[in-house]
Amino acid sequence: MYSISDMAKEFKVTTRTIRYYEELGLLKPLRSEAGRRVFTSKDYARLKLIVRGKRFGFTLDEIKEMVLLFDVDPTGKKQLERTIDYGNQRIKEVNERIEELMEMKQEMELLRNDFLKRLNHLKGEKKL
Repeated sequence: MYSISDMAKEFKVTTRTIRYYEELGLLKPLRSEAGRRVFTSKDYARLKLIVRGKRFGFTLDEIKEMVLLFDVDPTGKKQLERTIDYGNQRIKEVNERIEELMEMKQEMELLRNDFLKRLNHLKGEKKL
């Protein structure tokens, strides 16, 4: 069992973030007799998936769908299929972004080399 502070510290998020995930239905902590949130190992695993999903750029809606699918299909098959689908989409987006950045880098290098030639010419030098 974990407190909200334990969870926040473990995953380097704020307690407000954890309460927000609870509001969205991503986490469902128990309550102690004093009314404090008590998180189970299932909540721990879910928060781990949420944090990992955010790091990989998934939206909270996508994360929620993936996480809640396990409740519908305890075998995990549907969750894995959906996660793979979203992962493939994200990989495609990352590859497209990498291509854009490589093109930008090449253009910047060409401009820099041109500017170096101009500067060297202005200085009366003939080198790159």
